Amino acid sequence: MTTTTESPLASGLLLSDGQFSSVAESTARINIWDGSVRSGKTVASLLRWLMYVATAPKGGDLVVVGKTYDTVSRNVFGPLEQFSLFGPASKLCSYVRGSSYGRILNRKVEVITANDARAEGRLRGLTAAGAYVDEATLIPQEFWNQLLARLSVKGAKLFATTNPDSPGHWLRKNFLLKEDELSLAHFHFKIEDNIALDPEYVSELKKEYVGLWYKRFIEGLWVQAEGAVYDMWDPDRHVIDIMPKIMRWISLGIDYGTKNPFAGQMIGVGVDRKMYMTNEFRWDSKAARRSLTDVEYSVKLREWMDQIKQPGLADVTGVRPEWTVVDPSASSFIQQLFRDGVVPIMANNSVADGIRVLSSLLGQDLLKIHRSCTGWIEEIGGYAWDDKASEKGLDQPIKVDDHHMDAGRYGIFTTEASWRPLLAQQKAKAA
Repeated sequence: MTTTTESPLASGLLLSDGQFSSVAESTARINIWDGSVRSGKTVASLLRWLMYVATAPKGGDLVVVGKTYDTVSRNVFGPLEQFSLFGPASKLCSYVRGSSYGRILNRKVEVITANDARAEGRLRGLTAAGAYVDEATLIPQEFWNQLLARLSVKGAKLFATTNPDSPGHWLRKNFLLKEDELSLAHFHFKIEDNIALDPEYVSELKKEYVGLWYKRFIEGLWVQAEGAVYDMWDPDRHVIDIMPKIMRWISLGIDYGTKNPFAGQMIGVGVDRKMYMTNEFRWDSKAARRSLTDVEYSVKLREWMDQIKQPGLADVTGVRPEWTVVDPSASSFIQQLFRDGVVPIMANNSVADGIRVLSSLLGQDLLKIHRSCTGWIEEIGGYAWDDKASEKGLDQPIKVDDHHMDAGRYGIFTTEASWRPLLAQQKAKAA
C-alpha cells in the first residue's frame, strides 16, 4: 500500500514513500526516474534537482535538457514555479519561453534542446557540474553520451525522467539494464504512486490509452511495438453508413504523392461530439496512368470539396474545413494552395505521437469512419509495426500502403487543439 510522508523540505508538500525515497537515494552519478504518466516521477526528480542546484559545485555549468524549448518550459520550469521549497516562486526560478538560459535559486542554468542527432554539437566546449534531462528517451543517444562526457566536474550528477519506450531502446539496454555496473540509480513509478491524483481522474485517464500505449503510459512497462498498429480496430464498431450533422469541419489531411497515390481525408466533429472521417480523395497515378501537376491537384481537390454533401442538411454541398493540413515534404504543393486561395498548414509528422492519439480515439469510440473512405479502411487492416525498427528501439510502422493512414493522422493529430475541447465537453455532459 502506498503511504505518504510530509517532506520537511517543503511546506504542505505530500510525497509518497516511493517519491520521498527517490529524493533521498538519488546520489549516483546518473539518476533516472521512469514509469507511467502522472505517476509523480517529475515532482520527485525536480525536488531532487532543486536540492542539487542549491549545493552544486561552482566550477561548472548547470544544464537543463529537453526536446524543445516549449517542452522545457512546460515540463521543467512550469512545475518549478509552483514549488515553495526555498521561498516565493519568484525567487525560486525564472525562465522566458524560448530562451537559452534561465535561473534557478539565483544560479544561471543553460537550456539546451536535443531535437536531433546534430544537437550533440551544442554541448561541445561545455564543462558541466550538473544536468537535468526531461523525457530522456526522446533525446538522441549521441547527445546523451556527449552530455555524460561533459559532466566532468568532481561530484557532477545527472537527473533524468522518462516514460517507458521499446525494450530495445538504447537507454534501457545501455543504462537501465546495467544499473549494477554503473554509478546509476533507477526509480520506477506507477500511476498509483501519485497520491495527489483524484481517483476519478485516474479512472478516466486509463480509458484514454489503449494497447501498446496503455502498457507503456499506464502500466509503465517497456514493451515492444508488434503486430497491428491499431489493434483496437473493429470495422463493426468503427465503420458507419449514416453520419450525424457535422457541427465543425475541422480539417482536410493530405498525403502528397506523384508516383505514389495522393490521399486526402476530410475530418469533422459531429453534433454527438464524436469525430468523423467523412469523405476521401484519392489520385493514383499508376492506376490512372497519368501524373498530375500541383496546379491540377489543387483544381481537382477544390472541385472535390465543392461536391461533398453535408450530412443532415438536404441539398447542401460544399465543404471548406478550418485547416488544410499538408504533408510537410510537399513544399511546392503548399505554395500552389496559397496561390489558389487555400491556406494550408504543414502537418506535424510525429508518427508515434499521432498514432497514439488516433489509437485513443478509436479505443474510446470517439472516431468513426464513413464506409465511403475505402482507402483508409483497406490500409488500416495491414498497417503494422516494423519488427526490424523495433529491434533498434524505434516505433515505426512498415512504410507500405500507408497514404490514407498518413493523411488521416496529419488531419487529426495536427489539429488536436481545435477538436479536443469539443470531445472534452462530451465527457463533461455525460458526467
